[in-house]
Amino acid sequence: MIVPFGHVMAMAMALFVLGLTCVLLRRQILMILIGVEIMLNAASLVFVAASNRWQQADGQVFVIVLMAITAAEVAVALAMVVYLWRRRRTLVADDFNRMHG
Repeated sequence: MIVPFGHVMAMAMALFVLGLTCVLLRRQILMILIGVEIMLNAASLVFVAASNRWQQADGQVFVIVLMAITAAEVAVALAMVVYLWRRRRTLVADDFNRMHG
């Protein structure tokens, strides 16, 4: 069964909106990072669907690159979260708005 392109785009749009809502409305740093990951997954879904529709492998290759970038982003974000937890014992994003040097 082939899923229509419009349905895939609607699902990707819904995922992106959910991720954006999570980023904008949450205060915990971990939830903000999860929202960013959901938005990246929505973008990956669009690339795969578009490459399937137009029978080009470029979108799927770009998704593999995007997955590598996402893995690096998760590693750096996790290191930042561990550092912030050890330093301040909180992960509320509002507490970090005046960080400097």
